[in-house]
Amino acid sequence: MKGYIQVYTGDGKGKTTAAIGLVIRAVGAGKNVFFAQFMKGKASSEIKALKLLGDAVTIRRYGRENFIFSSPGKEDIRIAAEGLREVKKNIISGTYDVVILDEANVAVYYNLFTVPDLLDVIDSRPGNVELVITGRNAAPEIIAKADLVTEMREVKHYFSKGVKARKGIEL
Repeated sequence: MKGYIQVYTGDGKGKTTAAIGLVIRAVGAGKNVFFAQFMKGKASSEIKALKLLGDAVTIRRYGRENFIFSSPGKEDIRIAAEGLREVKKNIISGTYDVVILDEANVAVYYNLFTVPDLLDVIDSRPGNVELVITGRNAAPEIIAKADLVTEMREVKHYFSKGVKARKGIEL
């Protein structure tokens, strides 16, 4: 089966959630999934849920507990670069049918790795591997490379009224 490149981007909520929905569908169809999450290292309900899917999903996280809101440190860059190398190795391994690069667009935006670095990983993809890249601020080059692009657009969000992230909903 031919695999495609999907990008979930935009300033609205739901990019990672959409990718996890695809993971669930893929596992239900007997596919193996590699879920790589950049910039997030803190414990979350989404990772706990993915772990419940067992050996069909391999989860790797390439971020520290604190999220980057400005300039990344050398350790952040090192972790992301090592992660991207591991992702590329796993994409070409033939082990995985679906590969998710969660928050990879944001990692590029914060200069943890470059657009050419991410394009190199995309270009290493065998034709049967479905590749999903999430995160706001997707670079035009990544959008151009994709077969499917979904932009999540915020219309209204309760965060603007001071509602904090809630366990089981945002965390």
